[in-house]
Amino acid sequence: MSQSSEYQPPRVWTWDQPSGGKFANINRPVSGPTHERELPVGRHPLQLYSQGTPNGVKVTIMLEELLAQGHAGAEYDAWLIRIGQGDQFGSGFVGVNPNSKIPAMVDRSGPTPIPIFESGAILMHLAEKFGAFLPTEPAARAMCLSWLFWQVGSGPFLGGGFGHFYAYAPVKIEYAINRFTMEAKRQLDVLDKRLAEHEFVAGDRYTIADMAIWPWYGGVLLNHVYDAAEFLSAGDYRHVLRWAEAIGERPAVQRGRMVNRTSGDPSRQLWERHDAADFETRTQDKIQG
Repeated sequence: MSQSSEYQPPRVWTWDQPSGGKFANINRPVSGPTHERELPVGRHPLQLYSQGTPNGVKVTIMLEELLAQGHAGAEYDAWLIRIGQGDQFGSGFVGVNPNSKIPAMVDRSGPTPIPIFESGAILMHLAEKFGAFLPTEPAARAMCLSWLFWQVGSGPFLGGGFGHFYAYAPVKIEYAINRFTMEAKRQLDVLDKRLAEHEFVAGDRYTIADMAIWPWYGGVLLNHVYDAAEFLSAGDYRHVLRWAEAIGERPAVQRGRMVNRTSGDPSRQLWERHDAADFETRTQDKIQG
């Protein structure tokens, strides 16, 4: 596939060669499983199948926050899905999420297992199940959900747009980087103006909207993703930084960032989580040691 400025799209696109880049080996224009593999099932009511990307971190933060509030029913097993190796195309995973993206969850607390996919849907399911982190008063609930879905709709411009072309594309394309940098900075400005007037995204309470937005927008300014804080002039967004740093100090958030994480400091990587004690006994530095 040509990357030059002279490239002209054909009348009909065909998938005749990999597109290149970090994820070329798993990208394809069709859905469905590529191999048979059943999903493991642990002993807890909630079974999470994920990896510690920003979308995966949303859910592990939520689960750890619920446990910190004393919701014993939120105990969970977190199983690692290695997206770079195509685990998301196993038949069991596709049975839970036909879109083959992490995270996916099965709630086995009732008589019939409930599969849930898409991070926003999982956050809403958990919030409604436990009556936590989602306001019940109509105006406050609407505001929280508005910001939750703002992230769902805006995030692909930051991740698949800016992140891909800035950090992962096989060649640096000036037009693409400029296009998505402009949009990423516009979104950060939207968020900064909101947080100039409110402690949290949805108002004066910490909610699932913060949990959804923080791994992406807080993450890019704190250099958790893409190593792009300097490029994006992170200091320009002082209200987002204030909010991002405060949330990052929460113990449940710190634990949530560790679950299913496969990069960085081995002492902060917990590939699978089946019990609260795993944070002390099963991080990669201890397993490798």
